[in-house]
Amino acid sequence: MNAVREHAWQDMTCTVEAGCTWNQLRAKLAIHNQMVAVDVLWPGRASVGGTIAVNDSGAFRLKYGGLRDSIIGMTLVLADGTIAKTGGKVVKNVAGYDLHKLMIGSYGTLAVIADVNFRLHPIEQHAQTWTASATEAASFAELLRALLDSQLTPSSIQIRSSGEKAHLDIRIATLPECMADCGEHIQGIFGELRVESSESEVWQARQQLFELPDALVLKVSVLPSRVATFCSELQRRAMTEKLEVESVAQATGLITVALRGPYPHLMELLQQIRDQVGGGGSVVALQVPDSLRHEVDVWGPAPGALALMREIKLRFDPHRVLNPGRFVGGI
Repeated sequence: MNAVREHAWQDMTCTVEAGCTWNQLRAKLAIHNQMVAVDVLWPGRASVGGTIAVNDSGAFRLKYGGLRDSIIGMTLVLADGTIAKTGGKVVKNVAGYDLHKLMIGSYGTLAVIADVNFRLHPIEQHAQTWTASATEAASFAELLRALLDSQLTPSSIQIRSSGEKAHLDIRIATLPECMADCGEHIQGIFGELRVESSESEVWQARQQLFELPDALVLKVSVLPSRVATFCSELQRRAMTEKLEVESVAQATGLITVALRGPYPHLMELLQQIRDQVGGGGSVVALQVPDSLRHEVDVWGPAPGALALMREIKLRFDPHRVLNPGRFVGGI
């Protein structure tokens, strides 16, 4: 189940089977200079269905939205074998319930995704990345707010923090003749803080966190206004606990954090992060070292909506056939 079944390039939609990798899909869509506006981890290995099940979304989310905004329909197989269709193949579709949005991030606990209908966007053929550097991420707090309030339309913005260094990356896609003006506009916003052109490889930083040896990798969600200050506070706490911390934060409020160090200090810092985020966000462990496999609570405190989530699971899968115990709260 790994084929691109239909590419209606005139309507800017496509239908792809869940086992198709993102690189396969991109190659097919690129023939007509179109794309699904999602930058996922390991696109050569990650399948479309798997990415939807775990709701992975990268820095493109700032401009194009998350997976919820790109998916317009699905074919699902329910726990009793029923084949169900939700949504449709056109962007302006108002028929029925948006059940496909319920499947995004459900970790396969509600239904099996068979195929997916995407809305498409033109490929960003002319894009450039600029980077500003500082000693700590908090230095970017006001600058990030000013950048988002400006007339620029960045495709992606991220803050990379490691040790006593922090970098803010900005990617803008526009006409070649407008690039210089965009660069001058960005420099005007940043004032005395120098902004330089960067290579596109900086957008691989999130993926590189998972490649650090013995790293506990977390997905932290906070309010967008807290991104820069949160990263700085995390670095200061890590230095106090004598831990190594690297993070890649998106302007939308999603932060990927890699922690390394002695086990007791790791667990203490993890609890501090969860206490700090509280009910206004979440902290989920995406990758756990083998030595901590049975020590780390992957999901953290149960969300307030857990009772509703369990009821939905009961309606879709009353006999707990699909991925039992895989999701938050043992769903």
